[in-house]
Amino acid sequence: MSRRDEIAAEARALLETEGEEALTMRNLAARIGIQAPSLYKHVSGRREIETLLAAAALKEISETLGSQPDLPSMGRSYRAWALANPALYRVATTRPLDRENLPEGIEEKAAAPLLQALDGDPDLARAAWSLAHGLVMLELDGRFPDGADLDAAWSAGLSALG
Repeated sequence: MSRRDEIAAEARALLETEGEEALTMRNLAARIGIQAPSLYKHVSGRREIETLLAAAALKEISETLGSQPDLPSMGRSYRAWALANPALYRVATTRPLDRENLPEGIEEKAAAPLLQALDGDPDLARAAWSLAHGLVMLELDGRFPDGADLDAAWSAGLSALG
């Protein structure tokens, strides 16, 4: 494993166990067993670490969606992945995406299963992703009332799109 891969893996572990506020260069260096200034030999700063985390999330989302046969299954899988990886999901989806520094083609690969399920319509795919992202964020933030049937909300939304 390269040092950058180790940094990304430890950043993810720190993010998921201690939360986004704990994702500092000092905390990350301590987890790896080096001094914080030494991290800068491998990454330019927190922004680059967030880009590495976003790339990992996009790769996993691509794999998750690509293994599903239809839009409802994709929605269930996307939701399950996001709920299982809430801090990573937030880092990857709630700030500007550093497309210039992502691995080439990773964003397109993540979008491909959804585009295919929606007959290649990029506008409909964006609408579907927006619906899924909004539902996930509302659920992560505890914004639905007790007893809300979220499965029914997902089903209704995805049925309207597909």
